[in-house]
Amino acid sequence: MHPQAAGEPRPSTAPDGVQASLAELIEIRHRLREVQLFSSPGRRSALLGAHHSRLRGRGVDFDQVRVYQAGDDVRNIDWRVTARTQEPHTKLFHEERERPIFILAEQSRQLFFGSSRQFKSVLAAQAAALIGWAALEHNDRVGGLVFGSGAPHEIKPRRSKQSLLQLLNRLVRANHALHSELPDEPDGFGLALRRAREVLRPGSLVVVVCDERGLSDSAERQLLLLGRHSELLLLPLSDPLDHALPAAGLLRFAQDGALLELDTHDSELRQAYRALGQARQERWQRLAERVGCLLLPLSTQFELIEQLRERLQPRPVKHP
Repeated sequence: MHPQAAGEPRPSTAPDGVQASLAELIEIRHRLREVQLFSSPGRRSALLGAHHSRLRGRGVDFDQVRVYQAGDDVRNIDWRVTARTQEPHTKLFHEERERPIFILAEQSRQLFFGSSRQFKSVLAAQAAALIGWAALEHNDRVGGLVFGSGAPHEIKPRRSKQSLLQLLNRLVRANHALHSELPDEPDGFGLALRRAREVLRPGSLVVVVCDERGLSDSAERQLLLLGRHSELLLLPLSDPLDHALPAAGLLRFAQDGALLELDTHDSELRQAYRALGQARQERWQRLAERVGCLLLPLSTQFELIEQLRERLQPRPVKHP
């Protein structure tokens, strides 16, 4: 772990950023006002679309105005916007429904790493906790599944602070177990996704907090299947060293008795490594586009709240 540089955002973890604590995950609820995760009356959030029914029609509540598309009901044309922009626009309405929010949070040994502000395992626990508190404040039912090392631990969605605390406690216990030699569950990500498909009813919101490197062919298939009947929010986690190697000479890596040596002065090696990292990012982007869901990549290099605030900041709409 490198020391904090001057001018960087403040950390929200313990000083070393290596281990999450239950007190920290409870305390993060006091920072909900700093970032708008879910909609509230009179306010619109980037996650609003993920929290309303896919069914759009002549509902009770107005949702948005967009450019008219073939098949839209002509009775919903917004004539004022059409006259102003000289292009047909139509009003959309939503039918708001209660939906469970299910958080899939990874705590595996491959997340037990960080070269910057904190370990990826700590960032994963923070992100899951923040989403959970935001859902509870929004009066939603929240539950989840913690996967990685050992058997996965599932908490059924309930509108209950006690239920969320159970999930956070499971997160912390799994986080602290990463110090041991307990091996990761083979294809733990894929198994967690399959379990979510089994227990969740259609229309649920599934929040996936996982290692960016964990998107295998099997996991991608499961996410595509899950996205057919549920809304997805993807939060892949990375560290700066996942995307680029420093020119630091000979580096040795050891895991489970295996030893790997890399000569980082080799520019071709560093270029190939950087290309692999970029390919992973592009694969996540393509997946999000196929599913039609929100993608929020997170890095150990920056503070969680500030990353979310930056990524969820509304962008101005340009009219022709």
